[in-house]
Amino acid sequence: MDFNIGARREVMQHIEKYMLDNMFNYLKPIDTIWQPSDFLPDSTDDNFFHKVKELRQSAEGLPYDLIAVLIGDTITEEALPTYESWLAVVEGVSKSEEGGWMKWLRHWTSEENRHGDLLNKYLYLSGRVNMRQLEISTQYLLADGFDIGTDHDPYRNFIYTSFQELATNVSHRRVASQSKKNGDTLLSKMCGVIAADEARHARAYTDFISQIIKVDPNEVMIAFEDMMKKKIVMPAHFLRELGKKAGETFTHFADAAQRLGVYTALDYVDILNQLINEWELESLQGLNESGEKARDYVMKLPNRLLRIADRMKSPSLDYKFSWIHSI
Repeated sequence: MDFNIGARREVMQHIEKYMLDNMFNYLKPIDTIWQPSDFLPDSTDDNFFHKVKELRQSAEGLPYDLIAVLIGDTITEEALPTYESWLAVVEGVSKSEEGGWMKWLRHWTSEENRHGDLLNKYLYLSGRVNMRQLEISTQYLLADGFDIGTDHDPYRNFIYTSFQELATNVSHRRVASQSKKNGDTLLSKMCGVIAADEARHARAYTDFISQIIKVDPNEVMIAFEDMMKKKIVMPAHFLRELGKKAGETFTHFADAAQRLGVYTALDYVDILNQLINEWELESLQGLNESGEKARDYVMKLPNRLLRIADRMKSPSLDYKFSWIHSI
């Protein structure tokens, strides 16, 4: 992947002040933000077992596909150490600095860390899940790592995180909605607050790219084209179960999400259009020939993807996950 390392570092240093000035518009104070224990039965309470029984009764009504998607989302959130280590090696992020981009990364990680904690505990208490199989999949995902095609380039990384945070917002929001429809209001609240976090984080990364566009529009446009040609892959694209190859289970997880309408090919196109509009790419100035060519590709891509999505058939339910206990 070709990019000017020195130029990238300069741009990251240039927008660092903007990030530090606005950081807590995107993040919430640790003392007041929600914690997993706010939603889970209190083990010190005399009514603990009664609350657990109520939780289990609500979880009994959740459809198979919804449980599968929730588990896949949980494992994805639990693989946070992989994402933190990936962002820590981006050009312009110094591991020794007291503030700057490492400050952002630490605070972003601290907020994200709550998501897997909350969902994991819920699934443990629900009685619907083979936790050992879930834990094996989580360890595999951490050990296997991932390759999302960004290398150490901050532009490609922030384009990826802009897209991915919007995608996780959609997924958690839809799981919240379907949980409520199926009578699990507690799970609905959990996924709702996680979705709200993801929306704030998406705003941060899209704003970072907006700031970069002001000083280096051509390289941002070329980076965006490159990421879209590779296709934005989900961070859990190597998801597997015991005895499976890396990525084998992810296909079935994605199929379940598509069947439910939790995250579909149309959502992918909607997010792409949202970023095109957010970054005002159609009116972007200062592009050279390569940048214009990149913009032309990106602007035509949504309609091309819509034609493909229209021809896609809804995947059939023909797979049993090792994660899920049958009732």
